[in-house]
Amino acid sequence: MNNNDTNDLPVSRRFFLKGLGTVGMAGALATLSGCKDAGKPSGGEGWTPQQYNAPGSWPVQVRGRVPIDPNNPSIVRDDRKCILCGQCAEACEHVQSVEGYYELPIKDDITCVNCGQCALWCPTGAISERDDIDKVLQVISDTKLHVIVQTAPATRIAIGEEFGMPAGSIVEGKMVAALKQLGFDRVFDTNFSADLTIMEEGTELVGRIKAAGAAHAEGGHGHAPTALPQFTSCSPGWVKFCEYFYPDLLENMSTCKSPQQMLGSVAKSYYAKKKGIDPNQIVSVAIMPCTAKKFEAGRGEMNSAGAAAGNPELRDVDFVLTTRELARMIKGKGIDLAKLESQPYDSLMGEGTGAAVIFAATGGVMEAAIRSGYYLITGQNPPDALLNLTAVRGLQGVKEASLEVPGVGELRVAVASGLGNARQLLDQIRADKAAGLPPRYHFIEFMACPGGCISGGGQPKTSVPPSDWVRKARMKSIYAIDATIYKKRLSHENKEVLDLYADFLGKPNGEMAHKLLHTTYTDRSVHLRAKTKA
Repeated sequence: MNNNDTNDLPVSRRFFLKGLGTVGMAGALATLSGCKDAGKPSGGEGWTPQQYNAPGSWPVQVRGRVPIDPNNPSIVRDDRKCILCGQCAEACEHVQSVEGYYELPIKDDITCVNCGQCALWCPTGAISERDDIDKVLQVISDTKLHVIVQTAPATRIAIGEEFGMPAGSIVEGKMVAALKQLGFDRVFDTNFSADLTIMEEGTELVGRIKAAGAAHAEGGHGHAPTALPQFTSCSPGWVKFCEYFYPDLLENMSTCKSPQQMLGSVAKSYYAKKKGIDPNQIVSVAIMPCTAKKFEAGRGEMNSAGAAAGNPELRDVDFVLTTRELARMIKGKGIDLAKLESQPYDSLMGEGTGAAVIFAATGGVMEAAIRSGYYLITGQNPPDALLNLTAVRGLQGVKEASLEVPGVGELRVAVASGLGNARQLLDQIRADKAAGLPPRYHFIEFMACPGGCISGGGQPKTSVPPSDWVRKARMKSIYAIDATIYKKRLSHENKEVLDLYADFLGKPNGEMAHKLLHTTYTDRSVHLRAKTKA
């Protein structure tokens, strides 16, 4: 046997530790504890300072890991890379308040909200998104299919980091050029459908406020679709969290689909009709900062366009790739992103406003909704102060604001990012309802990931664990695009969205809009026994 043959054998962590036993106990102890500094965290000043506040014992800081269903559509784990460091469990329990918040043994479901924060925190890459690159390349190569792609707001200020660029580099046009080189037939902007979401969600909020006011005047009690506060519904990890742990508050959830799903539905209805393409021949791909978007695309409710076309099996969105997957796809084709000349998005669903791009940051959906909500209520564009709503910006986990709106009075809003922070607000709302108290807010934005989509589970791992300096750099770029690069800053001024309503949908929250752009939710509490504390 050639001695070099052994170099090809995969070495698992278990095999490595077993091998250490053969060198003798003294040698093993020296190997495993040689770089420990008594009195300091065993993680040193590196990647694990958060929870290791005391030196550990032999052999290393073994902290366990989160359970992952082998059929999870969003994330997978390579056991050969797992070192049981506990970073995934740390993120899931102490940041997201999922792990540890249900009784064991589990019932019939491995509880997961698919947010992918465990993948961001994993130092070895053991946990990653489920890779769908080959499937997408296969459909691109099929000349019988018309393959479209959309890109989320947060992707354009993050993907450059995968190519050696500074955190927060704005590479929107270069990313579009790369997608066209990869062979996609059309490249659309999720900013388009983010503006569409604001038109639908803002109209829904105005309706809820008016209906709740009428119910209050009559001594009644608001219920869906009039229940307040209205919750945003753009973050699928947050939506699933609510379905698991707070199903009694689902009446507060906006019925609007996320921008990803809205564009998918419109692509296989409006776009297909405009271009004379059979919806069954359209393959819809989304580039997202979020692993939970893979789960969302597969939800049973997300087939509106197919149902309208007589084929309920047809999905609104067929494949979701994370920002990291797109980077690998570009590299795999030998494309140098940095050297590409910028190209624009394709028309019909390629226009976006500054209100749309700030969806990427925590507080952004709220700010965008307030801008157009003001217009929907008053018929006038918002004052300049509402174009820079600093009260809902920044990385603070829970934020509150109030403003005076003519015709409504005081509008009270809140923002939460990170599900542990969301839990605080939800417990408060639940307690207020139980006590018969009126809602303290009209509108709340929830984002599953700390900082919002800029730090989604599918974003580049520029720091491990995710760090605020990266989040701040990305956030700064998002607000720069809104304030200085895009010409329009109000969703209700997006011409392509206005054309969509005029030519196809009718009016916001109208019959066709509800058919294609709105959805329902599922009570998932039957799959677990929830705990209020870990």
